[in-house]
Amino acid sequence: MASGEASLRALESLMTEFFHSCTTNERKREIEELLNNFAQQTGAWRHCLFFLSNTRNEYVMMYSLTVFENLVNKMWIGVASQDKMEIRSCLPKLLLEHHKSVPYFIRNKLCKVIVDIGRQDWPMFYHDFFTNTLQLIQSPALAQLGLVMLKTTSEELACPREDLSVARKDELRKLLLDQVPTMLGLLTGILETYWDKHSIIASTPPPSPTSGECVELLGTLFQGSQYSKLLCQPMAALDYESQQLCCLVLECLAHLFSWIPLSTHITPTLLASIFHFARFGCDLQTKAKSGSFISYTSSSSNEHLDAGTLPPSSNGGGRQGEGGGKVDRSRLGVLAMTCINELVSKNCVPVDFEEYLLRMFQQTFFLLQRLTRENNAHTVKSRLQELDESYLEKFTDFLRLFVSVHLRRIESSPQFPIVEFLALLFKYTFNQPTHEGYFACLDIWSVFLDFLTTKIKSRLADRESVLNRYKDALVLLLREVLNRVQFRYNQVQLEELDDETLDDDQQTEWQKYLRQSLEVVAKVMELLPSHAFSTLFPILQENLDVYLGLQQFIVTSGTSRRLNITAENDCRRLHCSLRDLSSLLQAVGRLAEHFIGEIFAARFTDALAVVERLVEVTCYGSQTSLYDLETAVPSVLKPDLIDVHAQALAALQAYSHWLAQFYSEVHSQNQSQFINLITSAVDASSPLITAKVPEKLLMCACHLMLSITLTVRPVFMVTLPAVQNIFNLITGNQTHRLPAEAHLLVCRALSNMLLLPWPNLPENEQQWQTRSSTHANMLAALTRQYRMLRGTVNITPRRPEMHDLKAVIQHTLPVLRDIVDSISGESTKSRQICYQSLQESVQVSLSLFPVFIQQPDVTDEMLAFFLTLFQALRVQMGVAFTGQILHTFLSLFTREQLAASILQEGSAGCRVVQKFLKILQVVVQEPGQAFKPFLPSILSLCMEQVYPVVAERSSPDVKAEMFELLYQILHQNWRYFFKTSILTSVQRGAPEDAMENEAQFTAAMQAFGQSFLQPDIHIFKQNLSYLESLNSKHKLYHRKLFRTSMLFHFINVLLQVLLHKSHDLLQEEITLAVYNMASVDFDAFFSAFMPEFLNGCQGVDTNQRAVLARNFKIERDLPSFTQSVQRLVNDLRYYRLCNSSLPTGTIKL
Repeated sequence: MASGEASLRALESLMTEFFHSCTTNERKREIEELLNNFAQQTGAWRHCLFFLSNTRNEYVMMYSLTVFENLVNKMWIGVASQDKMEIRSCLPKLLLEHHKSVPYFIRNKLCKVIVDIGRQDWPMFYHDFFTNTLQLIQSPALAQLGLVMLKTTSEELACPREDLSVARKDELRKLLLDQVPTMLGLLTGILETYWDKHSIIASTPPPSPTSGECVELLGTLFQGSQYSKLLCQPMAALDYESQQLCCLVLECLAHLFSWIPLSTHITPTLLASIFHFARFGCDLQTKAKSGSFISYTSSSSNEHLDAGTLPPSSNGGGRQGEGGGKVDRSRLGVLAMTCINELVSKNCVPVDFEEYLLRMFQQTFFLLQRLTRENNAHTVKSRLQELDESYLEKFTDFLRLFVSVHLRRIESSPQFPIVEFLALLFKYTFNQPTHEGYFACLDIWSVFLDFLTTKIKSRLADRESVLNRYKDALVLLLREVLNRVQFRYNQVQLEELDDETLDDDQQTEWQKYLRQSLEVVAKVMELLPSHAFSTLFPILQENLDVYLGLQQFIVTSGTSRRLNITAENDCRRLHCSLRDLSSLLQAVGRLAEHFIGEIFAARFTDALAVVERLVEVTCYGSQTSLYDLETAVPSVLKPDLIDVHAQALAALQAYSHWLAQFYSEVHSQNQSQFINLITSAVDASSPLITAKVPEKLLMCACHLMLSITLTVRPVFMVTLPAVQNIFNLITGNQTHRLPAEAHLLVCRALSNMLLLPWPNLPENEQQWQTRSSTHANMLAALTRQYRMLRGTVNITPRRPEMHDLKAVIQHTLPVLRDIVDSISGESTKSRQICYQSLQESVQVSLSLFPVFIQQPDVTDEMLAFFLTLFQALRVQMGVAFTGQILHTFLSLFTREQLAASILQEGSAGCRVVQKFLKILQVVVQEPGQAFKPFLPSILSLCMEQVYPVVAERSSPDVKAEMFELLYQILHQNWRYFFKTSILTSVQRGAPEDAMENEAQFTAAMQAFGQSFLQPDIHIFKQNLSYLESLNSKHKLYHRKLFRTSMLFHFINVLLQVLLHKSHDLLQEEITLAVYNMASVDFDAFFSAFMPEFLNGCQGVDTNQRAVLARNFKIERDLPSFTQSVQRLVNDLRYYRLCNSSLPTGTIKL
């Protein structure tokens, strides 16, 4: 083998050079090409076998194994049977000889190559593949190697990738399922043997501090359970090697459990063994430093840390080993919980497995009891803090799965003490060492509360008995969650939470903490309303008293006002009280929904007490202007005072629906109480509606005003002095203009007061005439400057005043758009008044539009306004004027104008085109004949001006709007293309579809078809749904033109997309569309399309085509058809892979 030696030296040299830091990228590419060419040649594997046997270079070993992997997975079909036999014989020998001397990742890679051969050849040509693995596991010296092989087999054969035919995948799964009892039996035996071997149980154990555990088992948790005594045994003291072996067994089990169905093969003995090892996680001595060991989870990667490459423990395998032993004891617990979670995550539980499930939960709750047990040395929290974080995560996962998936099965079992379980969960939740752990536990409680609420709603008859069973737990939960959000009880932990950085949901860590806590409070409130209220309201009162008492500490000197609280301790206490008040106000706001509807009368007194307090506190805040005070610690106390005021306004806003119901209930009786509440709320808001107030308060005041005008709609509101002041502020010549968003909200609120119908009053008492003239006056004042622009139509865009003109347009139109938008769903009368007030501004906008056509930012604003007008007020505008607007737009948007705008993706120009297309969508959806004359020009614009520009570009936003327009044209104007109705077309003897405008219809269908050849998955999904919709509503696929000249093209395109896996996320939708198209004429699909499709398939031979055709079952139901399509796609890809990877010429290094 002199040439082999020379090749090996050359390869080692190349590999060393490739990974050397000084090698250039150019040289690396040369080496890579050389190595790839070498790997492709016939017989390269022989060289690699020699290299593997004779090198210690890890790079060379890895390269050689990659060559084998490529050979087995891609070229195996073309390898001579004699060569296959030689490879099947040599590689296992190589593994047995070198598995202890090579690094673990090389050993794992070699195992994977052998398993890949088994994947192809077992059992027909490699009959001893699986028995060899089982023999390795049974041999003490080689058990670890056998377990690595078994885990790799489970990963690669149970859920194989697509490089196998469907028939082979099914065969492998069946073969593996037949082996399940043997595999589980072997693994159970190993766990039992090692536990028994290392358990230190004397025949008469002496009394010990742990022996009391058996006595304190909860209620009926273990009555009659033979495993309770086993779980009370002392822990086994495993040596280092045994720990590593047991880790591997548990990893294997975790992967096996991920795919084997629940059945009696998973024996009580196996479950008991797993639970023994789960106890290692509860052991206080097992905490590992973070990052000190590799992945816990049952990953599909084979490159786990294990004993194959680690030195044996220095103490020769004593009770625990040094350092690493602790890590692995903890890891045993984590892996055991991973196994348990794999079982618990399965929702489909056979009847004969339910008893096992109950037993599993009993055993897990023994562990939960251990975790939450207090003793002299440790509190529960300190115990949990010392445990491994990953173990706690796994345990919390288990509890979540138990509550969300299985609680409904177990809850009513007399053998399962649900109340005691909740007590343990309570201790576990409120002693979590991290915020993340606490959040995860709150989620579990939320799921439980949802379960309980659903159960009670379905069993109203025994509602009280169900509630009484859980009442104590709910009361405790409510109290503790409320305590956890209060600085008074929990300052140190709450100060740690970040209240500045926003996460993906646009909330800070503190806001998330508070929101999750308040969701739990709200869910308890739904179940125990009276108790929850009587718990929360006194705490709120207590903190309110502190806040309302601040007035006595305000000192005025000259123009400045100061809060005379300066002692550090007093400032700290005030800070805590204000933060808590802010949280409690949010809580009270969150509970508003539990006082309305059917229970309004029953809870009226409580709600009234809350609303009166909220009105009092908002008025107090506005009158004393606490946000303006100088304080001893301005960076802390000033934000606190602003936040309390803002939260009080927001909480009051939350009760606007209650106020609306109050208004409707008392409108004919004494209204003084209601009038006082509304007047005070408006008085609290109006002083804050000024640019001088902090923006947070200003926005809260605006939102409160808006909610009162939108939801409550009091008749008398417009006459209130405070409201008149706001009118004057908005319509006067403002020197101190409000920020844009606040201005928008206030204008909308004022408009609502005048436009929205008053509740509880007949039409003739609505005072429409007065309100109409007031509204017209208000809008005339708001648009004064804008309407004066009409005379500027002839200006040229270069004039320096252009900037000022733009500013006027961009200030006025958003306000008008918002007012129109807010009444879009209201009565005809409201919309009529709105349009009368707007009429002149609309005409001004239309006359200005041509002037600004080259200014996309202004055009964008104008089109946004027109779009809202078309959506909300097209009836009020009338056909003639709407037609004039449409004609103006169609004449201005030339092809050049559209192309220039579309090409600037993401720009204002692009947004202009989108809005223009949206306006056309509204027009084509209008029923009746009024706008039908515009259809040809809209279709022409769509297909001849927009489509050619976007067809070959991504332009996702414009494309989405264009295809929606096309869909709406087809859907809403079907008879523009097909004159006959569906009824006549299905009648026997009726003439075939009478078509008009066929060329435009064909062009539209081609545009849809073309979109399926492009990579944009969103457009693909949207357009596929449009075609399906047109088929369900108008029988598109059945129409003669589509059926005869387009149907097979569409099916072909969709099947090609499945084959290329370019839009895999839409597999189901694509397959369903193919089925719906094929079902138009199944006979033609099976007899004409399938043979034609298979004949056109490149990369497969005649024999393979015949197999593909034979395997596509002639079944007409959707599940069978779907299965056939999936099989066709999988097997066609598999054949192409095999055929394209056959080896070619020879290259030497």
